[in-house]
Amino acid sequence: MGFRTVVVKSRAKLEFRLNSMVIRGETEKKVLLNEINTLIIQSTAVSLTAALLNELVKCNVKVVFCDEKHNPSAELLPYYGAHNTSKRYRQQLGWKSETKGIVWQRIVQNKILQQANFLLSNGFRQQYEMLCKYACDVLPDDATNREGHAAKVYFNCLFADGVSRGSDNWCNTCLNYGYAIILSAFNREIVGSGYLTQLGIWHENEFNQFNLACDLMEPFRVAVDRLAFSLEENDKDFKRKMINLLNAKVVIEGKHTTLDVAIRVYTRSVLHALNNDSPQSIVFPEKIEFCDEL
Repeated sequence: MGFRTVVVKSRAKLEFRLNSMVIRGETEKKVLLNEINTLIIQSTAVSLTAALLNELVKCNVKVVFCDEKHNPSAELLPYYGAHNTSKRYRQQLGWKSETKGIVWQRIVQNKILQQANFLLSNGFRQQYEMLCKYACDVLPDDATNREGHAAKVYFNCLFADGVSRGSDNWCNTCLNYGYAIILSAFNREIVGSGYLTQLGIWHENEFNQFNLACDLMEPFRVAVDRLAFSLEENDKDFKRKMINLLNAKVVIEGKHTTLDVAIRVYTRSVLHALNNDSPQSIVFPEKIEFCDEL
């Protein structure tokens, strides 16, 4: 498993040579493929060879492509992420509605509690107590939409008057960029485990290729929120900091690790719970801290 996040920001040609990715720009650089965890192509002036793309897929490297505005727009995913993909597809198609409903209930509960804790750390005690109450009231499938009610309270506290989650401003741009990075990490884990990203447990939009990742990422959105609202407005370095969020320190199962590894542990626990009708076995992150270099 790689450990490097490589970002290519300017005109370059990327090619495969001797188990390495060679970056030919103003200078030539070489990175071993087995050291790369994530490759982000931030410029549309970058070209890649088919041989390199093929090797990146084999090495399970997460590749994210950005548009002309440097925002994530697409990613590279293999057709088959595991040796027993056919078995995984059958399992996924056989997930019970009752189990999916309870799994979604637990995911929403944890997301709301994460939001509540963030509000408390910012001095919103009354709203914290309100969100804790919402979390307790979540039903299977979130039938009473506690998630939506919690989100309204949550973002009303975080945004200034007259600004909403749908507004066109720097903070929302920052949030959307961070959510795209987290979404990509979940897609990689889902495909790597042999499952389809299109078939979700609650999200079921026919135009969304990543319904399952959208389901699973919900409790981790708060990690993006914490970072976004800690940055100074119009921070020109926010994209690098959002990318580096995957290296944030996390406690999960009583162990200290990185956010990227925690996503893997959590994702596999959710998939196990769905396959074995055991929603209570899901492992959620306990604490997220930011590295000094963020």
